[in-house]
Amino acid sequence: MKQASHSLKDTAIQLEEFPSEIRPYLIPAYEGDVVYECIECGSTYALDQFLYTCPRCKSLLRLRNRDFNSLKKIPGTLWRKIFDYRKLLRIESLKGIFLFKEILFPSIPLEDVIYLGEGHTALVRANPELSERVGIEFLVKNDGFNPSASFKDRGMASAISFINYSIRTRGLHEVLGICASTGDTSAAAALYLSYLDKQVVKSVVLLPRGKVTPQQLSQPLGSGATVIEIPGVFDDCMKVVEELAENYQVCLLNSKNPIRIMGQKSYAYEVAQQLDYDTRNVVIVIPIGNAGNVTAVMEGFIDLYDLSIIPELPFILGVQSTHANPVVQWRATGTYQPMKVRPSVAQAAMIGDPVSFPKVSKLVGQYFKERFLALSVEEQEIIEGMLEANRYGHVVCTQGGESIAGLRKARVQGLVKPGQTVVVDSTSHQLKFSNFQQMYFENRYPAEYEITPQEKFINKPIVLDASAETIARFLHLKKKQSR
Repeated sequence: MKQASHSLKDTAIQLEEFPSEIRPYLIPAYEGDVVYECIECGSTYALDQFLYTCPRCKSLLRLRNRDFNSLKKIPGTLWRKIFDYRKLLRIESLKGIFLFKEILFPSIPLEDVIYLGEGHTALVRANPELSERVGIEFLVKNDGFNPSASFKDRGMASAISFINYSIRTRGLHEVLGICASTGDTSAAAALYLSYLDKQVVKSVVLLPRGKVTPQQLSQPLGSGATVIEIPGVFDDCMKVVEELAENYQVCLLNSKNPIRIMGQKSYAYEVAQQLDYDTRNVVIVIPIGNAGNVTAVMEGFIDLYDLSIIPELPFILGVQSTHANPVVQWRATGTYQPMKVRPSVAQAAMIGDPVSFPKVSKLVGQYFKERFLALSVEEQEIIEGMLEANRYGHVVCTQGGESIAGLRKARVQGLVKPGQTVVVDSTSHQLKFSNFQQMYFENRYPAEYEITPQEKFINKPIVLDASAETIARFLHLKKKQSR
C-alpha cells in the first residue's frame, strides 16, 4: 500500500516562514543503519526477515541503529525545534509516532507508514481533589485515546508499517500476522492489519477463553480477524504463538517482536515534548504487564538523553498486581522467578513470566539502577483506583487504576516526593473494562478476585415515573419563586 509522496508544499505555513536552521530537517530523509541485535551474544541480522529471537542463542532481539551516533551532530536544542516545528506539517505519515522518525525507526520510508490517528495523546492534569486523595499532584497520559483505545496502537503502527514496507520491498504475497493477547494487543493488531491488502495479509489472534472482556473481544471480531480461544491464561497463549513463530511462516505481533517496541518508544518522546523537554525530577508510573511497554519507555528516554534532548533520565515506577508480580519480587530480592497468576481486574497484569523481562533487567542494570522502582498493589486497590479516578473526571482503565494505586502507595512509602513531576500511564480506555465496573456495582466478583465492594464507590440507575414532580421530589429541588 503506497502512500502519497510529500514535499514542503504540504505545510501549514510557507517554507520561508520556518527558521532557516529547521528547513533542511522538516521532512526526514535519514534512514540510518538499523539491524536486529541480540541482547545477549550481540549478533546482528538484517531487516530483510521477520525475526523475534536470535537464531544463534535464542535470546531476545532489539533494534539498533548502528549509525545512531551521527545524529549527535545535531545539538539537542535543535532536535527539540525540529520535532516541535514538524508538528506544523500537513504530512499524514508524520502526524503520528513517525513525527520522531529519525530516533524511532528511521529505516521505514514515509511512503510505507500506516497512520490511523495514533499517538500524541493528551496529558491531562489530575483533578485537584483526586490529587489530594492520592497525596500528590500528577498528570495522566490518556493512551486510551488511540484508535483501538489502547497504547498498543503505538507498537502496531510501527510493526504494520514494517510489514507494509516488507511487502513492497521483498515482494511478499502472503503474510499471516498473529498475536497472543489479553485483549488490547488483539484489538490493535486486528485493526492495523485490516488496513492492508486482504488478498495478501491475514490476521489471527489467540485469546484465553473467558478471560477477555466482551468489549475487547468484539474489537478483533469487528476488524475481521480469525479469533481463536484456548483454555488457560495469557502465558499459555503466548507459548503457542511463540512456537508458531519459531517453526512456521508467521509474523509475531506481540512485544517479543522488537519492532513493536520501537513504536511504543513514542510514548517517552511525547511525554518529553509535552513537558517542554524538562525531565528533571520526573516520575513515570507504568503498569508492567508483559514488560514490553516499560522496556519501550525506558529505551525512548535513553534515546533522548543520549542526544542531549533531555537533561536527565526520569524515575520509572513499575506497578504490578499482587496476583502477578514477578518483577516486583525480582526488584526486592534480586532473583527473578516466574509465577502462576491469579485472576486480576487489570487483565494485562495477568502475566507471570513477562516476555520482555530480560530487556528490563539489562536496562535497569545499565541505566536505571536507582531510578527504577517497583510496587505491587491489591486487586481491591486497582479497581477502586479506576473507579475513584473516573469519579473525578478521568477515563482510566483498570491498568490506569493499577498505576494510580501504585502512586498512592509510593507516596505513602516516601518513594515519590512532593515537588516531583508525576506522569501516570493509563494504557487504555475505561469503556473496555466497563464489565469490571458493573461487577463491582453489583457485587458479583468471584472469591478469587479478593474484592469486596464499598458502598461509597457503588453507583446504580434509579427507576422513577416519567414525572417532573416525582423527579423534583426525589432530587429535593426547590420551586422557583414567582415574580
